[in-house]
Amino acid sequence: MTKIIVDGAEVDVPAEYTILQACEAAGAEIPRFCYHERLSIAGNCRMCLVEVKGGPPKPVASCAMGVRDLRPGPNGEPPVVSTRSPMVKKAREGVMEFLLINHPLDCPICDQGGECDLQDQAMAYGVSGTRYFENKRAVEDKYIGPLVKTTMTRCIHCTRCVRFVAEVAGAPEIGAIGRGEDMEITTYLESAMSSELQGNVIDLCPVGALTSKPYAFKARPWELAKTESIDVMDALGSAIRVDSRGREVMRILPRINEDVNEEWISDKTRFVWDGLRTQRLDRPYVRENGRLRPTSWPEALGVVAAKIRAADKARVGAIVGDLAAVEEMFALKDLFGRLGVINVDARQDGSALHPKHGRASYIFNGGIAAIDEADAILLVGSNPRHEAPVLNARIRKRWRRGGVRVGLVGERVDLTYGSEHIGAGPASLTELVEGKHSFARVLSEAERPLVIVGAGAFVGEGGEAVLAAAAKLAGEKGGLCVLHSAASRVGALDLGLVPDEGGMTATEMAASGALDVAFLLGADEIDVAPGTFVVYLGTHGDRGAHRADVILPGAAYTEKVGLYVNTEGRVQVANRATFPPGEGREDWAILRALSEQLGAKLPYDTLNQLRAALFQAHPHMAALGEIAAGDPADIAKLADIGGTLGSAPFAGAMPDFHLSNPIARASAVMAEMSALKRTGFAQAAE
Repeated sequence: MTKIIVDGAEVDVPAEYTILQACEAAGAEIPRFCYHERLSIAGNCRMCLVEVKGGPPKPVASCAMGVRDLRPGPNGEPPVVSTRSPMVKKAREGVMEFLLINHPLDCPICDQGGECDLQDQAMAYGVSGTRYFENKRAVEDKYIGPLVKTTMTRCIHCTRCVRFVAEVAGAPEIGAIGRGEDMEITTYLESAMSSELQGNVIDLCPVGALTSKPYAFKARPWELAKTESIDVMDALGSAIRVDSRGREVMRILPRINEDVNEEWISDKTRFVWDGLRTQRLDRPYVRENGRLRPTSWPEALGVVAAKIRAADKARVGAIVGDLAAVEEMFALKDLFGRLGVINVDARQDGSALHPKHGRASYIFNGGIAAIDEADAILLVGSNPRHEAPVLNARIRKRWRRGGVRVGLVGERVDLTYGSEHIGAGPASLTELVEGKHSFARVLSEAERPLVIVGAGAFVGEGGEAVLAAAAKLAGEKGGLCVLHSAASRVGALDLGLVPDEGGMTATEMAASGALDVAFLLGADEIDVAPGTFVVYLGTHGDRGAHRADVILPGAAYTEKVGLYVNTEGRVQVANRATFPPGEGREDWAILRALSEQLGAKLPYDTLNQLRAALFQAHPHMAALGEIAAGDPADIAKLADIGGTLGSAPFAGAMPDFHLSNPIARASAVMAEMSALKRTGFAQAAE
């Protein structure tokens, strides 16, 4: 630790700190535009100037000078830094004046207005007038895709966006051309950006040069109600803030959670909000003579109850979708258990994961933050760039630090970091288990290895054997990490939403002639064969609703309070930002009303009563934000299961990143991005 005096206060800081970090540790506020904690240092904007006693007779850029470079006093006194001296004040005012010479007077029409770093710092360091009356510089706007809107005349050349796409996203498609006053930020070929994290440059931009194109001119920040929630577009559980106006979600922004998403979110998380208002189911429907007709709640529930009562309970089943919250899954299991129905399954993709092997067999053991310390990473049947882009950025961050090797068993893809492609399928996994491949030695010698297995690896023939092989490779170091792609999956496995002894799996239930009545709780990724009476409880007119004989309109994740358990087993809560449209209701409340019609009334009338029953049955669900760790002994037992691996190459769990669930498929923005991806992001500037 090094002693330093900042504005008269002595503090101890690590020698590797910059002066800016040391000043902030001392409680001094340092303005900045180019500096960002998660990006490399550029030293472009000069707004962070401070005065160093005994240093050069000029202000020093605090972001670019280290504490260890400071000179002590003549008698060995700690270095002295001033952040409020007249020299500093004059220097910062001068920098601000230069920044504003060419900046347009766009604040009344700029989407960044009210949230702009330049506005805030101009209030503190700006002056009331200008001494420059020459024509302002004008820069042509650039096309960088349908997500990010550019107004490059406002750009102050902080290069945050350039550094983000190169360092964090791993898709260096933005750079600077020209010099001095002619410098411009642009994509090299003026084509659409291809990164799944590109929307984060909107948050990073300290002015209004890069803003959200779908959100443009839609609302002002002071008009919006802000609700803290979590994301369900993948199983990571990224912390988000949902901004709404009235009954509409207007935008989705990230929140900081160092253990999960740091401060990034994927483009699907950020821009899927337009899908929340389109193709919505807003009233119950019953199919008559091959056509769906609107109906009332009592009639719809009566039709469902009559069908279930009349059917043989062995030929009734329920399939749970990928976006369901814990509460409705618990209510569904409770209801069907009271009816004597054993055909309940949440694994609509046909996964072999099962709670009988213990919690450690289906969670990301060690937590997402364990990636930061890993010294060997093996990816099996996973493309984290699509299945969890934020987690993929974390792997890239670890790779950039050095000292880690990454192996890949599965489809050869661009992960944005260097990886060793071992093979495409189970044969390569067998080679690793038997020690016939050089990467097996890398795993065995590593102190903190991670074996990350994608959800697609457990689907189909030999899924359980893949799990056993992965557990054997993880060994006693406990680095078995299951990367789910469905937000509801870990919670469903915690609740035991798998068939009882003698029950049918989701794949078996969907087969022809298997069931008389199938209840789909938001299950849109599975096709139920003709001949089965299908009840669909969900939010969008997607595949499940098209197949349904009765439609019960539910609530999307932004329209209800619900618990979700992310891929690492962390219990999180999604809060209500708006209300369901029309006659839509919360899913658990619909199941509670249906139970009364069926004569098997559920013993809870409110969400608090339901949660009390849930917490009594599953106490770990009450620990919000906490992870109930799996038993390492379960991983050792898994390794002994063995089994025969399949022969088909591993396929990713998410073939189309932008259209992976009903909300995304209802989004025009996601549809445009999906079409662009198919053409190689080569659309010309509009």
